[in-house]
Amino acid sequence: MTTTTWESDFTRGAKMPTGRFLRAYFTEAKYESVQMLRMPGFSIPFLLLPAALYLLFGVVLFGEALRSDPKSALFIFTGFDVMGVMGPGMFGFGITLAMEREQGLLALKRALPMPVGASLVAKMVMAMLFGVIVTATMFTAALTLGHLPLTGTQCVRLATVNALGALPFCALGLLLGTLTTARSSPAIINLLYLAMIYLSGFLIPLPKSIESIALASPAFYLDQLALSALGAPSYGAALTHMGVLAGVTLLPTALAIRRLARVG
Repeated sequence: MTTTTWESDFTRGAKMPTGRFLRAYFTEAKYESVQMLRMPGFSIPFLLLPAALYLLFGVVLFGEALRSDPKSALFIFTGFDVMGVMGPGMFGFGITLAMEREQGLLALKRALPMPVGASLVAKMVMAMLFGVIVTATMFTAALTLGHLPLTGTQCVRLATVNALGALPFCALGLLLGTLTTARSSPAIINLLYLAMIYLSGFLIPLPKSIESIALASPAFYLDQLALSALGAPSYGAALTHMGVLAGVTLLPTALAIRRLARVG
């Protein structure tokens, strides 16, 4: 499979009528989202676990202390929120793409009379949708049981950050899905996912001697944007964080498309 052939597949949809072209993308995104929502092993951990962990640590165990420390309360809240946003893109893209490649489903989709990019865009939309739902569950937990004072403006800003913030992790999942097999992808993606959680410092502050390692993690920059969206103190400039996340989105995506052009 040559790069030229792959690129011609991506531009194939341009020959469709606009209505049919958009309907193909919408339909693929709809059924991809429904499929993942109907998979309890995927949807329950990402949609419910962040809010459940937030309630455990932010309300049950440390609720009294956090009520008198708004800065730490927001730190805990955004940490578990970002943890939930990361997963759908990495696992939803990486594992399903590896399986589709290995089972020949990706080749089948390319043979269908639909824009080949619709399959990848559908996974991206699914991850963004999950990010918004995760944010909604976190808001519900924080406002009802966590007693965290959040305004409607803060909620909208954080939901927007999380929806767009899912894209860098989609790109990482896309790249890993092109490099791994269906059997190895869960372990490799889970290892990277856990490493970013613990080495980004957004759940447990890192020791001073190694705290700079957080700068190598995209999750750190998303957490800083989430804190900024809530008006909480954050490290560095928002434009810098957005630039880093944009680079993390574009570079792995370019490498993944090149890889797909070679291996299909």
